[in-house]
Amino acid sequence: MAALGIVAALTAEARALGAARRRGASLSSLRDGALLAVTGMGCEAAAQGARQLAAAGCRALLSWGLAGALDPALAPGAILVPEEVVLQSSGRRLRASPGWRERVLCAIAAHRPLEHGVLLTSARPLAAAADKATAFRESGAAAVDMESFAVAEVAHAHGLDFLAVRVIVDRATDEVPHALEGVARPSGDLAIGRLLLRLLAEPSSLTKVARLARCYRAAQRSLRGVAASGALLAFSSG
Repeated sequence: MAALGIVAALTAEARALGAARRRGASLSSLRDGALLAVTGMGCEAAAQGARQLAAAGCRALLSWGLAGALDPALAPGAILVPEEVVLQSSGRRLRASPGWRERVLCAIAAHRPLEHGVLLTSARPLAAAADKATAFRESGAAAVDMESFAVAEVAHAHGLDFLAVRVIVDRATDEVPHALEGVARPSGDLAIGRLLLRLLAEPSSLTKVARLARCYRAAQRSLRGVAASGALLAFSSG
């Protein structure tokens, strides 16, 4: 029985944990014994993966991966371990397990830059800087993703520990180009061919995509650093 279940939307996020999802498998095991669900983007997919992990006997659920900054002070590669997550559509809030969170913060504080605050979960990508600014003003959240609230909801419903660890990839002022919309398949893989075709049709997006690629590399370094620290396994019922 795995103690820790990890939900990642994208295969690229899962690779930082040292393993990608096996083709055709709904769950896969990591070297440390944790179970991984690569779900694809969005709350519905994340909730399904979280329920599978709960059914498999996991005692703690982790929402893992990338996020977009809402707070203009956050730079790519910054690590957010939020105290709570909030659903944009309703304003509902759920807290992370404080004992587990403190253990993770202590384990990685000496090595990586950490940020505190609230994580917003949105039903759609916030690609425009104006949309991010509005979300920041209305929610006060530091960053935004599309899955963490759903994972928290499943964890709370099953009496499991919950934590989100999200690394900033795009700044609050970054405009995410249209060429990147819809390039993530439901499986969590990226449709690179589709992206290349869009860049050929819209070469003006190339500069923005190249800048975001540099941000992505910084974010991946932080994800790998957190994974390598072993901090994620320090969950508790606190």
